[in-house]
Amino acid sequence: MTDFTNASLLVTGASGHLGRAAVEELLARGASKVIAGTRDPAKLADLAEKGVEIRKVDFNDPAGLPAAFAGVDRLLIVSTDGIGTRIAQQTAAVEAAKTAGVKHIVYTSAPAARPNADAGLNPEHFWTEVAIAASGLDFTILRNHMYAENNLMSLPQAVASGQLYGLIGDRGTSYVTRADTARTAAGALLSAQGKAIKDVTGPAPVTNIERARIASDLTGRPVAVVTLSPADLKAGMIAAGLPEGFAEALTAFERDAVSGHHGVVTDVVERYSGRRPEALADFLASNKAALGA
Repeated sequence: MTDFTNASLLVTGASGHLGRAAVEELLARGASKVIAGTRDPAKLADLAEKGVEIRKVDFNDPAGLPAAFAGVDRLLIVSTDGIGTRIAQQTAAVEAAKTAGVKHIVYTSAPAARPNADAGLNPEHFWTEVAIAASGLDFTILRNHMYAENNLMSLPQAVASGQLYGLIGDRGTSYVTRADTARTAAGALLSAQGKAIKDVTGPAPVTNIERARIASDLTGRPVAVVTLSPADLKAGMIAAGLPEGFAEALTAFERDAVSGHHGVVTDVVERYSGRRPEALADFLASNKAALGA
């Protein structure tokens, strides 16, 4: 496996959870030319003290991106939080990378990225993938599966109410921790070659029934799964106060769990990070207090 430890490596969104963790992993693995990109360089003063070069990288300023990427060999584009604007933001970043002479792009995408109108947030990832492929640059697209951390938002409510809502026919989700995805992204930046799309998953798919059992075992409180149709699940989320667009996106994720898109399991985490991915049950046990136990 080729080692790009001494190449110039830039991580965008480095003030976010995944980006910062990826930078820390690059340093831990001996990378010598690490660049952290962020809209607010002041937030990364501690990384500068560790020898990281800090650059202002603003995806809303496409004219400034070629200069921000100047001299960079390999680029990790952490998908932005600009839902609704990500295609324009990330396409501009890809174009700037090509202009700047970047040789390899690593991008954090989503499972089963596709342009279908009912695919939730997936079209934004799909069209970014298309832009990367069309650039002619080498790339590694990392389709990060559902973050294990998302359970810390949904399961406390299920524990409190005793009910976990999900779609009829759920076939499981291969939850992966954000730490595992960050280590994987850093590993890809350090070693990946060619052009490839990889699914980044946890060690096994976990169904809603299994999630409810884990939550119940950890808290000592009964949690029952309530299965609904997509329309009823979306309506329930809206009634609970979620914006309609967000409720539709979450319902789309659930539909993909029913179709099997989220049940894929690969060895990509272990291959690029050097360690097995953490199981959801172990992650939740480590965060037991957040469940309301």
